[in-house]
Amino acid sequence: MTKILITAAGSYGDIAPYTGLGARLRTAGHEVALATHDSYAALVRAAGLEFRRLPADPRTRRAATADAENTADTADAAEPDRPSGPGGNRDLMRQAAAFIKELGGGLADAAREDTGLLLLSATTAPLGHHLAEARGIPFLDLPLVPGAPTGDFAPVVSGGRSLGRWGNRAAGRLSLRIIDRLYADASRELRARLGLPPATPRTVRRRAEAAGRPVLHGFSEVLVPRPADWRPGLHVVGNWWPWHAPDAQLPPVVEDFLAAGPPPVFLGFGSMAAGEGERLSALAAAALCRAKVRGILQSGWAGLSGGQSSADADLLTIGEVPHALLFPRMAAVVHHCGAGTAAAGVRAGVPTIPVPVTADQPFWAARLASLGVATAPIPFKELSGERAVARLSHALIQATAAPARRDHALAAAHRLAAEDGAGEVLKAVERLTETEHPAK
Repeated sequence: MTKILITAAGSYGDIAPYTGLGARLRTAGHEVALATHDSYAALVRAAGLEFRRLPADPRTRRAATADAENTADTADAAEPDRPSGPGGNRDLMRQAAAFIKELGGGLADAAREDTGLLLLSATTAPLGHHLAEARGIPFLDLPLVPGAPTGDFAPVVSGGRSLGRWGNRAAGRLSLRIIDRLYADASRELRARLGLPPATPRTVRRRAEAAGRPVLHGFSEVLVPRPADWRPGLHVVGNWWPWHAPDAQLPPVVEDFLAAGPPPVFLGFGSMAAGEGERLSALAAAALCRAKVRGILQSGWAGLSGGQSSADADLLTIGEVPHALLFPRMAAVVHHCGAGTAAAGVRAGVPTIPVPVTADQPFWAARLASLGVATAPIPFKELSGERAVARLSHALIQATAAPARRDHALAAAHRLAAEDGAGEVLKAVERLTETEHPAK
């Protein structure tokens, strides 16, 4: 048995997959703690894992900042809701650096003396490497998105458009340097606290690359085949999925709604679009009505709501419901295309209408469209104005009335079902604990 600490920071989609992974490791006999924000404590404990607190909770930071500035448009430091305006990129970088700096000290507090292995998300890895060095703890990087430079595609946060093989690699290297800058202050403070000699994030990253440290990526080659120009040790193992109880069922109100008519369309934006709930709810209701399909709105951080009038009989509003249970019952899914939600739609075998907002979402939206399981993406910033209802309703009709798109989705789901990403991580954990430091 190894005492494992998983560290993950950000929004729900950055955290939830690690609950399923942690539960799988616990079932195999390991003792597992997950360090993350207070907002996800109940989720962590429900999966049977020990919760350890990390600071810089995006939900509380968002609320505090919005209250201080009296605006709903404040971008989240870790998960911005929308593209920034003029000068906004500089502000976003400052916010992200502040988020990371606050995170650093909490990460050191979360790792106890008996920790035998660190499993690090993309957000926590650049800090976790210092912790592993100081305390001699073996570690594995477990990102949910591709981060290493490749000629196959541009960095996932660059909008999803290829720059050619040379341009893609150059942009990928630039992206890593930007990340190094974001972590510079936090790394300097953390190394001083841990008694380590000074070293830049770039130096530490290059040491890990030169050592051939394994990195296991938690997405499927169904969506992103492993680039041939990646170094040895960079693996694509398949998704690990958010935990839910084996006997979990959809709430009765959802089952009643499903039984009352044909399969509806799901609409949700996860942690995106805060402050846009009223506008997006009206848009969704109008588009669903025009397309003559029923809908389920997931409130999310946007606060979507279908209202209570009799005209909304074909529209249901829900809170948090496992996508693994809900999506297979849908005619199609409309969402922001975060990595986990995009994969959940493929897993369910239903067509997707991508409405990417920011960060890696345009990348995943483009991947779904190229796979034939999604309509052409509708960028969130274009989902406004007089033609927004017509555009969304047209996409709804395309997604629900084209058998070929559902056939593609079912074929992709079949391929995805053959993968066991959590099982591959378990194998790597057991290999690592056999060859490096034993459990303390």
